[in-house]
Amino acid sequence: MKIKNLAISIAIPLAVGLVSGFLTRNGMQIFAMVNKPPLSPPAWLFPVVWTILYVLMGVASYLVASEGRDREDVQKALDTYAVQLFFNFAWSIIFFNFGWYLFAFAWLMAMWALIIRMFLQYKKINKTAAYLTIPYLVWVTFAAYLNLGIYLLN
Repeated sequence: MKIKNLAISIAIPLAVGLVSGFLTRNGMQIFAMVNKPPLSPPAWLFPVVWTILYVLMGVASYLVASEGRDREDVQKALDTYAVQLFFNFAWSIIFFNFGWYLFAFAWLMAMWALIIRMFLQYKKINKTAAYLTIPYLVWVTFAAYLNLGIYLLN
């Protein structure tokens, strides 16, 4: 295990989350006032869960990259990872800053499909990496419920 590469792999999604959080900080005030569906967690839980998920994403990407970046399947899986990470970043801005809840839901569904694709690609390369993406998929599924609920209630 190369600690430097692992640290960089973890730092990348954490940085994406940090920048996204910084850019959407004002939208959180508006979010606090919208009607939310049942089972909506308290606001403090979101950064905790996202931090854990970003760490898991980073570890998973490290495991896949460690299989050899020169392999075509590894490169395709890492490309999917990068695209879904961009979708993750942009969703927050679409949802919190613009308040485009229906478009954000559609965007989130595209992100969900990318996560499924990433999971399947990872599974062929490194099963542990694939399993590390399951909590992310579950959380994004729950986020889709929340997102759609907010759209319908507002």
